[in-house]
Amino acid sequence: LPSMQTSGSTPCPSFKLREVASMYFTMIAVFLVILVVALQGSVPRGSDFPYKVPLDPQGLLELSWNVSYPEQAVHFQLLIRDLRAGLLFGMSDRGEFENADLAVLWSDGRNSYFGDAWSDAEGQLHMDSQQDYQLLGARKASEGLYLLFRRAFSTCDPKDYLIEDGTVHLIYGILEKPVRSLQAINISALHRGLQRVQLLKPNITVPELPSDMETMEITAPDIVIPSEVTTYWCYMVELPDSFSKHHIIMYEPVITAGNEALVHHMEVFQCAAEFDSFPQYNGPCDSKMKPDRLNYCRHVLAAWAMGAQAFYYPEEAGLAFGGPGSSKYLRLEIHYHNPLVFRGRHDSSGIRLYYTATLRRYDAGIMELGLVYTPVMAIPPGENDFILTGYCTDKCTQMALPAAGIRIFASQLHTHLAGRKVVTVLSRDGRERQVVNSDSHYSPHFQEIRMLKEMVAVFPGDELITTCTYNTEDRSTATVGGFGILEEMCVNYVHYYPQTQLELCKSAVDPGYLHRYFNLVNRFNDEEVCMCPQVSVPEQFFSVPWNTFNRDVLKSLYGFAPISVHCNKSSAVRFP
Repeated sequence: LPSMQTSGSTPCPSFKLREVASMYFTMIAVFLVILVVALQGSVPRGSDFPYKVPLDPQGLLELSWNVSYPEQAVHFQLLIRDLRAGLLFGMSDRGEFENADLAVLWSDGRNSYFGDAWSDAEGQLHMDSQQDYQLLGARKASEGLYLLFRRAFSTCDPKDYLIEDGTVHLIYGILEKPVRSLQAINISALHRGLQRVQLLKPNITVPELPSDMETMEITAPDIVIPSEVTTYWCYMVELPDSFSKHHIIMYEPVITAGNEALVHHMEVFQCAAEFDSFPQYNGPCDSKMKPDRLNYCRHVLAAWAMGAQAFYYPEEAGLAFGGPGSSKYLRLEIHYHNPLVFRGRHDSSGIRLYYTATLRRYDAGIMELGLVYTPVMAIPPGENDFILTGYCTDKCTQMALPAAGIRIFASQLHTHLAGRKVVTVLSRDGRERQVVNSDSHYSPHFQEIRMLKEMVAVFPGDELITTCTYNTEDRSTATVGGFGILEEMCVNYVHYYPQTQLELCKSAVDPGYLHRYFNLVNRFNDEEVCMCPQVSVPEQFFSVPWNTFNRDVLKSLYGFAPISVHCNKSSAVRFP
């Protein structure tokens, strides 16, 4: 089922005692007349929807929304540009149409209806006995039909999805022909798809911007988007020779009109300062023509994903770029998602940086938390929810952080393809005190730098614990840690100030204890795992017979064995 609604500040009533509410349908007179339904809350104006995302690749469905934390509710405005016989819109754990929570608009050819529904494990639709998608209005305009509806974060309905912080998988389906009833809708026959967004945006006051602020657009040079489903495009940019130190204080996306549904996410990286020059390049990131040196452009300056708005730095901090010790070379990377394989689409999308020469009080820094990129951390095949944890220990923060501590204001979670959940918590004096960032519906296909709802203060002696949950049910061999896309990572890039020398605070299991694990596997299994010194750790993992015993012992090893801690300065030198 979608996320069960058992948590939150409002206790859920007993379902045995609650009388089942009668179903209702709201008629919309042939979709064409203005209809305002007097339900809880007032109807927001169109200008009240600050967040917007296209749902489908053609841009026929456009979702706008706002978040009311006092009401604990989301208001949606859905623009349907080409309405046929109806529409399904909703949420599910990972974008499935089974066990989904849905708002359905449909026509039987004479009348039209709106209702809150859910789908079972077979994808069969059922009207929900508790109607929690509340229709607020519908209006016809020249561009299409607007539907306005409201949904509480938590409804105490076990059939409903719990809207929480992090990624939400939105799903849609278009009805081409009238149906006699809701139950007659065949989900598998619909034109359908999914879109990932962060619904619960933080309610942050926009800082005042300085009068001497300048802008720089780092955009693709009118490229032709390849006629492939997935493309990562790389383009190199060079700052002027005399570009002194500045602070980036804000950035926002620049999307070529008409390509809003194709530009999936974008990042701007700064290159390593130890190289005097980087070659020009404009082409696919995975091309054999791409110079290897571009792999040294990995320091993130800006990151945007579909549905994200402008990113603001706190008014007391900015991200430094330019000046001595800073490379003048930047790499723009754009992920194009082109499922309909459009041909000949030109694009000049990118990111607009807002920066100032009047430096703010603090330089912002980026620190890596989680697991070291090493094959000693591995996930057996066929696992539904295998957990790995990386530690930034009290000893490291005690040595590396200033006495006044640091303030984390944003976070970017990162795994490769098997990642399903990521969470970082702050621990002080042996007790978990605060969640830094959490995503229970994490997707490796939707990674953005997210501003936190409130800053997290980290002091010397605190611990930062990052836990990742993986699913390898579709794999037949072990998945080891590493840089490859079929290897795994568990990282939280936290953005904080004031900048310190600490750039990486991560851990992995002690290699000596992993060696003991392989010896144990050898002893208790008929099949031999080669322990020869020349055999690599990945090869040893690939030869393990993954029975229940070997899986459980590996889980125990990762839970209780000593760890190797990496407490690194930006120069890659470890703190003593």
